[in-house]
Amino acid sequence: MSFSELVLEPWLLVVAALVSAAVMGLALAQRPWRTLLADTGLQHRWLAATVAALLLWQLRAQAVDWLTLHLMFTTLFTLLFKAPLALVINLVVNLSLVLLGRVAWPLLGVNVLITGVVPVVVTVLTWRLVDRYLPDNLMVFLFVCGFFGAALATLVTGLSGLGLVLLAATDPEAIHLAREYARFLPLLMPSEAFITGMLLSILMVYHPNWVATFNDHCYIDTK
Repeated sequence: MSFSELVLEPWLLVVAALVSAAVMGLALAQRPWRTLLADTGLQHRWLAATVAALLLWQLRAQAVDWLTLHLMFTTLFTLLFKAPLALVINLVVNLSLVLLGRVAWPLLGVNVLITGVVPVVVTVLTWRLVDRYLPDNLMVFLFVCGFFGAALATLVTGLSGLGLVLLAATDPEAIHLAREYARFLPLLMPSEAFITGMLLSILMVYHPNWVATFNDHCYIDTK
């Protein structure tokens, strides 16, 4: 879920932009470009993921002008590249949509917040819980982080978007429409989970070193 036209109060757009900027600043403070520049293969994979996300985000359901439903792939990118590079991908894609005229520019911050920051936080927390408390098992990582994590991130993202509309919508009709759109979340959750889990399982089998959050030594070599 993301916004494409202005239906939120200006103060909320400012707050969302500040939160997104703060989180992005924390991500860039970790200097993820050092790892990116040091690995040519990672550069190719990261650029390919960015282009793929930009193209796939064009496949969207939009019954009203201001709200769109689409797959995010944020959980997949977080597991593949870790949070800082995943957030940069999300920022680039959202910025590209603004430059292409698909999204109003004041919505950049709020869209980065609900399609980038929120699912990244959910994914990282899920991954940390799996890494700390659950057995070092390949299927546990795949199903909990990949399938369940993607579904949970989609749910929280949708509820976050709905919450923003309920909090500061400028049009009462937008509140009603957002509630109606919330009914589509159970349809988006399995789609996001299936695609994320499928691609993640393929990479874990053939290229486990491409999945930055997957420790093949702990999950495979020691078994």
